[in-house]
Amino acid sequence: MNKKKIIKIAGIIILIGFLIGGGVVYYLFNMPHRNITAAKTDIVISADMVVNEFLTNPTSANDKYLDEEGESKILEITGTVFSIGEDFNGDIEILLKSADAKAGVSCAFTTETNAKAKNIKIGDSITVKGVIQSGASFDEDLEMYENVIVDKCDIK
Repeated sequence: MNKKKIIKIAGIIILIGFLIGGGVVYYLFNMPHRNITAAKTDIVISADMVVNEFLTNPTSANDKYLDEEGESKILEITGTVFSIGEDFNGDIEILLKSADAKAGVSCAFTTETNAKAKNIKIGDSITVKGVIQSGASFDEDLEMYENVIVDKCDIK
């Protein structure tokens, strides 16, 4: 085989590789997101219980709240509204926590679900549906407890 033919075949193989790789990246980038509000709830629990599970045994809590692929199960968490705020995008964030608890559950709402959370007041008992992004823990450097973070929340 001559040199030109080898270069031509190698170029075609590289081009096909780029096309396949680009197709895979495009497919993964445009996959539909999981619709948390329409999906079935996997676990119903109180805010204090989920916080205590993460503080006492984080490994067991991760096994309980994450599926085989490491994605969070969909939770319904009931608790008392301790504080209400907004994130940098203007989306509502609600902290579910009892007055004597070390940490709580920080619930981040989305642009689509903000309207349902606008009428909530501090002291209300609510149920929130969402997915866990991180568990509660004690940060020794800051000497403070970190809250469970629940994302893509909606009022149930």
